[in-house]
Amino acid sequence: MVEYEYRMVTFGREESRSAVRQALTEHAEYGHWELWRVSLYLGGARKAVLRRRIIRVQRTA
Repeated sequence: MVEYEYRMVTFGREESRSAVRQALTEHAEYGHWELWRVSLYLGGARKAVLRRRIIRVQRTA
């Protein structure tokens, strides 16, 4: 079964679209995160949920 770990990243309304895109790109490139969900709130804040697979090494006998 595939397991994931999750990370929530919140951006305020004062941050530009390009700054948000750059931050998410850096998480994806260097941390191996993938964008799972983005929520845009009424005040303009954005919440992004990132996920990445947990690779468990199974012991062999």
